[in-house]
Amino acid sequence: MKKILLVLSVVISTIVLAQKKPTLFLIGDSTMANKDNPDKNPEHGWGQVLGQFMTNGIEIQNHAMNGRSSKSFRTEGRWDKVEKQLKKGDFVVIQFGHNDQKLKDSTKFTNPYTQYRANLERYVIETRAKGATPILMTSITRRNFNENGVLVDTHTNYPLVVRMVADNMKVPFVDMQLLTEQMEISYGPEKSKLLHLHFKAGENPYYSKDKADDTHLSKLGAETVAKLALKALKDLKIGLEKYIK
Repeated sequence: MKKILLVLSVVISTIVLAQKKPTLFLIGDSTMANKDNPDKNPEHGWGQVLGQFMTNGIEIQNHAMNGRSSKSFRTEGRWDKVEKQLKKGDFVVIQFGHNDQKLKDSTKFTNPYTQYRANLERYVIETRAKGATPILMTSITRRNFNENGVLVDTHTNYPLVVRMVADNMKVPFVDMQLLTEQMEISYGPEKSKLLHLHFKAGENPYYSKDKADDTHLSKLGAETVAKLALKALKDLKIGLEKYIK
C-alpha cells in the first residue's frame, strides 16, 4: 500500500510540476516560423532554432506562420489558439510588420499608426489579462544593400510604432531591427548572403532554379538571429534569463 501511495505521490508531483512549467509563445511571420522538412530545406525561421539555445525548463510553442500580419494572425483564429492556453508566468513574443506592409492585400495590410498600433496594443492587453508577459520586437531587417554598400531600410514606420507602443505601455522591448542591421553590416554586402537564401540553379537540390531571397534566413542566419534575440531577452531580466543557456 505504501508503495502505491509513493508512486501516486510521484505521479501527482510530476503533473503539478508540468502544469507549472512556463511556456514561451512566439507569434509572428515567416522570418520566425517553423519550416517544413528542416533536414533538407535550407530556409529556417529564427524561432525554429530557439530551443537549442534554451533549457528544458520552459516549453516553446512557435505559432508564427508564413505571410501573416498583425491583422491576419488574429482574423484566422491563430491568436485564439494561443490566448486560450495562456497562463500566469508565460511569455509571448510579438513580432509583426513584414506583411502589414502589403498594400495590395486587404487581408494583411494595416496602417502603421492606426490599425497596426491598435493590433499590437490589443495583443499586449490580452496577454497581460492572462497573467503572462508580452514582449514586443521590431521586425528583422532585410538584406538590402545599395550600390554603395549602404544597408537601406525597407520597413518605414512600422518599427517606430513598435517602439512607441512598448514605451507607452511599458512593455519589454527588443529592437531586432537594430540588432540585425548590425549583423548584416558586420557581414557586409557579399558575406551577408550566407545569412539568407542565395543559390545558383543546381547548387542546392532543394531549389531547381536560381534563388536570391534577402528576407528569409538560412540555418546560419536563423541561428545567428536567435542568439541575438536571446542575448537581448536575457538582458531584459524579466524571468526568461534562467531558461537561456
